[in-house]
Amino acid sequence: MKETDILEINENAVKLIGKEWMLITAGNMENYNTMTASWGNIGFLWGKPVATIYVRPQRYTLEYIEREECFTLSFFPEQYRKALNICGTKSGRDTDKVKEAGLTPYSPSDGIVSFKEARLVMKCRKLYKGKLDKDAFIDKEILPKWYPGGDLHYVYIAEIEKLWID
Repeated sequence: MKETDILEINENAVKLIGKEWMLITAGNMENYNTMTASWGNIGFLWGKPVATIYVRPQRYTLEYIEREECFTLSFFPEQYRKALNICGTKSGRDTDKVKEAGLTPYSPSDGIVSFKEARLVMKCRKLYKGKLDKDAFIDKEILPKWYPGGDLHYVYIAEIEKLWID
């Protein structure tokens, strides 16, 4: 993979996250967890390129995101859809889902974790954390559809510090 300036990529963020999905990974090579996500944003805020991720409170990866300063967002070619399904439906508490998915962990820099099979990797440093507030929803139909159990997402806004493209 080649390190690239974030301003040089020509990806459609809606397609990249919403259709292709991503792995959110936090921890180090000795102890990490990853999860599949299809909700998020990439943009510009506070004078920085940023990524916004949404993580439900019951996700095991949340513990890793909480204790680490940085996490990675990894995007894959379509042939890894089955691997992303595994990482989105299995818990790292119960199984080695990365092994089951056939992915190869590696550190592109600074001890962060991504996967050799990824075609695009972003190193993100946390800037903000919040939690969605049910009282702040203007469209009240969202709550019963997406949050029937009341498990509203935590929101993290993170600076995209580094980017690698295959």
